[in-house]
Amino acid sequence: MKTRKLGNSGPEVSAIGLGCMGMSFAYDPIPDRKEMIALIRKACEAGETFFDTAEIYGPYTNEEIVGEAVAPFRDKVVIATKFGFDVTEGKQGGTNSRPEHIRQVVEQSLKRLRTDVIDLLYQHRVDPDVPIEEVAGTVKDLIQAGKVKHFGLSEAGVQTIRRAHAVQPVTAVQSEYSLWWRRPEEELIPILEELGTGLVPFSPLGRGYLTGTIGTNTIFSQTDFRSKLPRFTPEALKANQAIVALIRRMAQEKEATPAQIALAWLLAQKPWIVPIPGTTKWNRLRENLGAAEVELTAADLKHIDEASSGIVLTKERYPEAHERTTGL
Repeated sequence: MKTRKLGNSGPEVSAIGLGCMGMSFAYDPIPDRKEMIALIRKACEAGETFFDTAEIYGPYTNEEIVGEAVAPFRDKVVIATKFGFDVTEGKQGGTNSRPEHIRQVVEQSLKRLRTDVIDLLYQHRVDPDVPIEEVAGTVKDLIQAGKVKHFGLSEAGVQTIRRAHAVQPVTAVQSEYSLWWRRPEEELIPILEELGTGLVPFSPLGRGYLTGTIGTNTIFSQTDFRSKLPRFTPEALKANQAIVALIRRMAQEKEATPAQIALAWLLAQKPWIVPIPGTTKWNRLRENLGAAEVELTAADLKHIDEASSGIVLTKERYPEAHERTTGL
């Protein structure tokens, strides 16, 4: 498995990571816990070394699954988890990045992950009530205490990233980024390059849409997170098929799958980008890992950019009220 370094000072990880959220949260149906533990272990054996989780995925159960699964491989893998929300009666509450809450969450996450150190600790969402300098300072203390190795931010704005980085270097920023969500190219990627910070795209396959397996008549259950998203309404599923068609054509030329083309495109953007597609199926995981072997030439990338520039995607990725509060 090819590897990449997360920014200038981050860990070396497999070029494709694994987003574990769907193993216990957000998508229907929730799979069997033992099967997910077995899947993560097969991923480790296949050379995948970067696993993404969060306390809010469940809540709590996702970290427990990841911790149990990677225990036999602990010294060979990098675990990323997140803090930043209250949990009330077993459900996600509002943002909470108060220093005492961060310290409490880290102690609990360490136990669930069965480890004595968290490799990469993200603030899951920016807390408007806590200055980012306080957040970064608290994580800096945890790093000095040996409980955390690296500091990350998720879905943070460029000024927030810069302010945090001045207190404690930001190793990686997690953000949605894919061929159907390219906004990070405007401001985020330039500042990450300036600061030497890695980028970890979540939903790099557009929550499954870019794989070409979601049709215009696909119906999502009410317990599936996508049923609440504007881009998964019937009209949007139909209107946005042009981007899938473009990816399919390139996949045929490269004798690859649409998912592999979408991931290979991300890998080709910068050497410090490490996408974390999520899956609960071994055949899909193996397919995703194969994307690291797909080579897109400069001509391929130019063609994709020129063709996609003429495609106007319909609907936003989140409902407006959900944008700043989601744990995803």
